Amino acid sequence: MRAPGSGASSPASSTDAEAVRGLIGRAPHAGFRVAVRCPHGTPAVIENAPRDERGHPFPTRAWLTCRALSLAVSRLEADGGVRLLEEDPSMAEPLATAHAVHQERHDGHRVAGTGDPRHVKCLHAHLAFALAEGGSPVGDWIIARGNAEWPAECCRGESA
Repeated sequence: MRAPGSGASSPASSTDAEAVRGLIGRAPHAGFRVAVRCPHGTPAVIENAPRDERGHPFPTRAWLTCRALSLAVSRLEADGGVRLLEEDPSMAEPLATAHAVHQERHDGHRVAGTGDPRHVKCLHAHLAFALAEGGSPVGDWIIARGNAEWPAECCRGESA
């Protein structure tokens, strides 16, 4: 799966802000840009500002907002996906690379703010970062094992 428009974030419009509030069920804790839109035009991944509205560091920079993808990843996590990814020897180098790239681009924070680069804290954050980057082996692993795919209809119940 490749993300339409991935790799180049755009400022969030008021329509985007409303869509994100509806998709995640609350207002985001930090300012954001749209990193990836789903095929229906709705924000699927947002890139959060480095600090939240209180000025505290916000290390989870890429946030998966697409409900269909989030549900697939939640099922994978519930089935032990975090442990499986951590224990997959073929993923050790791609995980280290993902953390290093994220750390370089986002104020020294690894994916999902984890302290140990061998540790996977959140598959949602890894997939969001992978999609925002235009794809990665870690994102491909999550997509394949989670049977994640873009929904036939927009998660919002309408086209954006």
